[in-house]
Amino acid sequence: MENTNTQTGGDRTVYVKTIAVTDLPREVRDQAEGLELLYAVHDAQGQQLALVGDRKLAFTLAREHDYSPVMVH
Repeated sequence: MENTNTQTGGDRTVYVKTIAVTDLPREVRDQAEGLELLYAVHDAQGQQLALVGDRKLAFTLAREHDYSPVMVH
């Protein structure tokens, strides 16, 4: 997860949303190890910053990089 906005003072909010593994490309599905849902972390422009298998990990990862995570429904 990149820390691109620190020096520019930009928006530090990231958005966490669930993604069905079946909606992902085959190479990603093959790495999902039996999970049905993954959690994507996106910046305000919609760029995916991370894809993880656990909601708590998504929030922890965002906070460790000085982002403020928000769950998207």
